[in-house]
Amino acid sequence: MRRIGKKIVLGAVVALGLAGGAMADPVEGTWQTEVDDGAYAHVAMAPCGGAFCGTMVRTFNSGGEYKSPNIGKKLILDMVPQGDGTYKGKAWRPSNGKTYIGKMTLKGDTLYPAGCVLGGLLCFDQTWTRIK
Repeated sequence: MRRIGKKIVLGAVVALGLAGGAMADPVEGTWQTEVDDGAYAHVAMAPCGGAFCGTMVRTFNSGGEYKSPNIGKKLILDMVPQGDGTYKGKAWRPSNGKTYIGKMTLKGDTLYPAGCVLGGLLCFDQTWTRIK
């Protein structure tokens, strides 16, 4: 009887571990950026290796949706979860083509990505809203 009990407990632990590994990270989904240089985008956040990347999937300006040449490009690169709703990686800004030290903070359905310079001492952030 003891042996059967141990197998059941071990099986439950393995099942929970597998289920935990299959759960989506809360940052996954589609996010709407702030307006930057007269336009905003929808960014799909998804796993990329052991991190998360955000790919531009739709773009909008004052005239409505348009086909930006940046669709399909990654704005968020290699963001590694830090375990407390924060992520560290890189951020690319299409308007100047520069890649910055990046960080993000997730609070509910709001994401605060930032691009930083001077070794992370000076950061410029945005407020993104979850749309899916």
